[in-house]
This record gives sequence, C-alpha cells and structure tokens, in this order.
Amino acid sequence: MKLSKRLDVIEPSMTLKVTQRAAELKAQGIDVISFGAGEPDFDTPVHIKEAAKKALDAGATKYTAVAGTPELRKAVAAWFSKDHGIDVSVSEVMVSAGAKQVIYQAFQALCDEGDEVILPAPYWVSYSEIAKLAGAVPVPVVSSAADNFEVKVEDIAKAITPKTKMIVVVSPSNPTGAVYSEATLRGIADLVVKHNLWMLTDDIYRYLCYGDAKFVQPVTFGPEVRKRTIIADGVSKAYAMTGWRIGFALAPKEVIEAMVTLQGQSTTNAAAVSQAAALAALTGPQDEVERMRLEFDKRRQYMVKTLNAIPGVKCTEPKGAFYCFPDVSSYNGKKTPDGKVIENDLDLCDYLITEGRVALVPGSAFYAPGFVRLSYATSQANIEKGLVRFGEALAKLK
Repeated sequence: MKLSKRLDVIEPSMTLKVTQRAAELKAQGIDVISFGAGEPDFDTPVHIKEAAKKALDAGATKYTAVAGTPELRKAVAAWFSKDHGIDVSVSEVMVSAGAKQVIYQAFQALCDEGDEVILPAPYWVSYSEIAKLAGAVPVPVVSSAADNFEVKVEDIAKAITPKTKMIVVVSPSNPTGAVYSEATLRGIADLVVKHNLWMLTDDIYRYLCYGDAKFVQPVTFGPEVRKRTIIADGVSKAYAMTGWRIGFALAPKEVIEAMVTLQGQSTTNAAAVSQAAALAALTGPQDEVERMRLEFDKRRQYMVKTLNAIPGVKCTEPKGAFYCFPDVSSYNGKKTPDGKVIENDLDLCDYLITEGRVALVPGSAFYAPGFVRLSYATSQANIEKGLVRFGEALAKLK
C-alpha cells in the first residue's frame, strides 16, 4: 500500500502519544499519574449540559449551516465584540469543530507551496505540522526562559523574508504559559502591517491569566492590523468543553468565506448539539469560568514552588494557560539505576513514565529540547503525588 507523500513530513502529536501511553499503562493496572493532557479535569458546567439535553429533545440532531447556526454565530460575534471592544459582524465569524480546525482551515486558505510561517518557539506541536500540510515552511523563532519565553520583536523581524506569509501569535502560550506584553504584541503587529503579512492569534487560553498578567488582542490596535488578523478561539479550555469540539474564527469576511468553503468540503458543520451547548456557554452564567481559573491559579503556584525546590529543576513562572515548562537539562548525561544514560528530554520522559510512573511531555516536541511540560489541569491530589514521584525518580539518576 502506497500512502500520500504529504504524510512523509508530518509527525504524530507527542502530547496525544504521551496521553495514550499513560492510558495504556493504567489499563494494565499500572498506577500512572499523567501531566500530559491539556484538558481541564473539571466537568462541563451543569447549565451547559442541561442546554444540550434540551436541544436534543428539541431536535438538534440534524445538519446545520456550514458556518454554524445563526443563533450561535450571532452570539459569537457579540462575544468577540464585548470582550475585545470592537464591532464584529456575523459575516466575520464562523463555527468549527474545535479551534484546531479553525487553525487548519486558516493555513489552508492563506498559505501556498513554499510560503513561510513564523512560529515563536517553544510552540504547540500542531502548528508546524498544520503548516506543512498546507505546503508551507515553519520558521521557528526561539525565545528563552530568561525572557519568560516572550519572543523578541527584533528576532521576529530578522526571520522575515520575501517568502514570509504569516506570523503565529499564542498568548497565553502552550507550552510555556507565557503572556505577551502589549509592547511586544504592538511590535509584532507593526511588522505584520509593514510587510503586509497575515497574523494568526490562537486565543484559546485567554481567560486563563494569573497575577498581573493581562490578555491583549492585537485587533484592538486598529483597522490595519485587524484586516490582516485571523483569531482562533473556542470553548474548550475556559468552559471545560474539550470533548464538545467547538471552535470559533474571527477574520475578514473574505477569509471566513474561504474557510467556510473548505469546511463545507470536509466536516460540513460542527455537531448541532455541541453548538447548542456552546451557545449556552457564551450567553449563560460565567461564574464557573472564574471558579476554575482561581483553582488553576492555586495549582500553578503550588507546582512552580514545588518544581523549583527539586534539585536540578528550573521553572519559570507561567502567567497563563495551565502548564509549567521547567528546564531539566541538568539531568542530561546522568545514568538510570540500571545504567542507561539519559541523553535528552526524550530519554528522561521515557524513564519517568516507565520507572517513576509519571507522564510528562518532552520539550523537544515543542521545539525546546531540555525542557518538559507538565499540565496542572489535573487534581491537586494528583499534582502533589505526581511531583513527589517526579522528584524521587530524578533523585535516582546519578
């Protein structure tokens, strides 16, 4: 059997791979604590589930318009308008089966073979692969822990070439939890306008900011920025609705029309019942969103403090999302109790899940070798137990 050549350059998702391996070990009766998945451990708020049940009884079992139900698109436009302080029309938004599908369709709609897409690194595992599927070339621009993983505008500027088509901006960030300052975002936006580029912002974690961190959306900088920006957003993280698979796009009308055409020839519409649930999420009570954020914040503070107390581990404080991204490179070259040398973060994560019974995602998956990602979107009990195992396993390396 001969498969398509386009798959030759695509890597499987490491985050999904780690989560799957942890699940397989648990199925074998092995007690593994997973810090792998970027998925809230909270259940979807009750009023959202109740809205879905009522929608099913009312007949939300059929196709909807490709771009989403009229009610939900109207609510999405109002949601964007209120949150960002701009006027958004229904023709500028669409509904997809998750923010990931929004990102995929944006790349497909805007990128041609050989176009370059600038990705501030560390970055989520799927951006580079989605770019490749569109025929584009991912161009990583690396930020450092010393700068709290906030990319430097001058480094972005140096990476721009005549082939550059798009800059991807993710704040709060997966995997680092970095929240970009307004000054940095304005600098990137200026480059977008100057070079007539596209900017895609992945805002899926924007409700999850902590301390003095503040989310800023570049479309608020003016019409020249807005007409070059595609926003990917959704209900997965803030409303604990990952499995409902609902994402939203905000973009210029012509881009939305192109993305709707693509969606019409792929998945058609997002699930009708999920759209009804998302409508309830956007228009109903918001107190659960804040309750979950406060709980994430408690876990964040505990995890950062505990990680930094482990010898050889250095963890920059994340200001958003629900991930810690510590530097564990000091363990490279050390040996396991059975004599195997830890060459890199991949080896370390393999050792940790096999011997330490704790699952983490290696930083190499995010273009950041020497680091590991831990999600604190799991219970406090799991965090406490898992970090004890993490520290004990590391202490055995000599």
